Amino acid sequence: MTQERHIAVWNNCLRIFEQILEPQQFNTWFKPIKPVAMQDSTLTVAVPSEFFREYLEDYFLDMIKKTLRREIGADAKLNYTVRPVSKQPAMTYPAAHGTAPVNKTISVSTFSPASNPGPFVYPGIQRVQVNPQLNPTYCFENLVKGECNRMGVVAGESISKAPGKTAFNPLFLFGGSGLGKTHIAQAIGIAIKEKYPELVVLYVSANRFKTQYMDAVNVNNKLTDFLAFYTKMDVLIVDDIQELHSPGAQNAFFHVFNHLHQSGKQLIFTSDRAPADLQKFEERLLTRLKWGLSVELQKPDFATRLEMLKARAFREGVKIDDEVLVFLAGRIKTNFRELEGALISLIANATLTHREATIELAEKITEKIVGEQKNELTIDRIQSAVCEYFNISREMMLSPSRKRQIVQARQIAMYISRNLINCSLSTIGSEIGGKDHATVLHACTTVADLMSTDRSFKQYVTDIEKMLVLA
Repeated sequence: MTQERHIAVWNNCLRIFEQILEPQQFNTWFKPIKPVAMQDSTLTVAVPSEFFREYLEDYFLDMIKKTLRREIGADAKLNYTVRPVSKQPAMTYPAAHGTAPVNKTISVSTFSPASNPGPFVYPGIQRVQVNPQLNPTYCFENLVKGECNRMGVVAGESISKAPGKTAFNPLFLFGGSGLGKTHIAQAIGIAIKEKYPELVVLYVSANRFKTQYMDAVNVNNKLTDFLAFYTKMDVLIVDDIQELHSPGAQNAFFHVFNHLHQSGKQLIFTSDRAPADLQKFEERLLTRLKWGLSVELQKPDFATRLEMLKARAFREGVKIDDEVLVFLAGRIKTNFRELEGALISLIANATLTHREATIELAEKITEKIVGEQKNELTIDRIQSAVCEYFNISREMMLSPSRKRQIVQARQIAMYISRNLINCSLSTIGSEIGGKDHATVLHACTTVADLMSTDRSFKQYVTDIEKMLVLA
C-alpha cells in the first residue's frame, strides 16, 4: 500500500495541473515526470535532466507546492531525482534546494550614531550573522582543470587546506572574462568552510565594497562599524578588484588589508588585469596586491573545452553524442562562459522542441556566437594589421632586429594591444617576440610620447586602429 501511495498522490496532482495548464505546457513539463517514492510527507519524483528540474523550479514551483499541500498536507515536501545517464547513481535534489555555506555569528564593536566617542569610551557590541555569499555550484568538484587554470587550482587547493598560512597570501587571480576566476575564488571559500566551519568567510565584489563604504561615510560614525565588520573576517574574497576606483574606498580597503594580512587571515582577489596594469590605484595598495601569488588564467585549449562540456552535460543528466560536443568545443574557443551558454541553449532547444541534440542544431545555435567571434580583436590580428601596414613579414617583426622601422612596428603592435585588448603586459610581451613586462611598458610609453610630438607617427597608429575596428 505504501509503495502505491506515491503514484496515487502524483496522479491526483497531475489531474489538477492538467486543468490549470495549457495542453502543450502540461505535455512538455509534467507528463515526463515519474513518481518514485513517498516517505511521510515527502514525495520524490524523477525528472529527465537538471535543466528540466531548474525550469520547473523557476516557472511552476508555486503551483506545485500549493497542489502538494492540498493532497498531502501543510508539511508536504518535494524531492527530485535526476535520471542517471551512465552508471553513476541518480542525483537527488530537494525542491528549491540550497546548501550554501553558513558562517557563525560574530561580535562587532559599534558606536551609537548620536555619540562622539573619545579614546576611553567603550563601544557597544552587536551580534552579526555574516552571509558568506558563496554559491555551492562553484565548488572544486564542478571545476574542470586544464593547463589554462592549473596553477590557480593548485594554489587554491593548497590555500583551502591552510588558509592564511601559505605563501599564497594574497592570491591574485587575473585574466579575461569567462575564464573561471570567480569559480576558483569561490571554490576556495567553499573548501575552507567544509574543512574549517568555524572560520568566517566572505565573498564580495569590489563594487559592493565601494557602495558599502559610501553608505558608511554618509552616516555619522558608521565608518567605524564598517571597518570593524571587515576586520572580523578570516577569509576575504574580493571579486573584480579593478573596479575599486574610489580613493576613499581604497584607503579603507588598505587598512582592512593590513589588519587581516598581519593577523594571518587569507585574502583572495580576482581582476580582469594584472596588478601592474591596474589604473587609478594607490601605489601602497598596488604593492600589497603583489605580495603573494599572481596567477593569470588563460583561454582553455580544445581538450579542456571538451572536458568541460562533457562534465556539464553529465551534471545536467543529459546524454549528448560526443561528436556534437567535439563540434561545440571546436567552434567556441573564447572562454568557458560562452561555451557553457551554448551547451545550455542546445539542451533547452532540444528539450522544448522534442528534438535530438544534433550537430545541425548545435550549428544553428552557435552561429551568432561564432559570428561575433570572427571579428574578435586579438594580439594575432593586431600583429597582422601592423605587418600589412608597414609591408613587413611577421617573422621580421618578431625577430631581434634593431632596425628603426622594425622596432617601431613592434612597439606600435604592443601599444595597440594594450589599448584595445583587455590582457596583461606579460601576455602581450610573450606573444610579440617573447618580450618581458618592462619592455612592453617601455614600448607603450615610447609610442605615446611619439604620438604627442610626431604628427606622421600618430597617423600611422590611427590608421592601423581604424583598420582593426572597421574590419
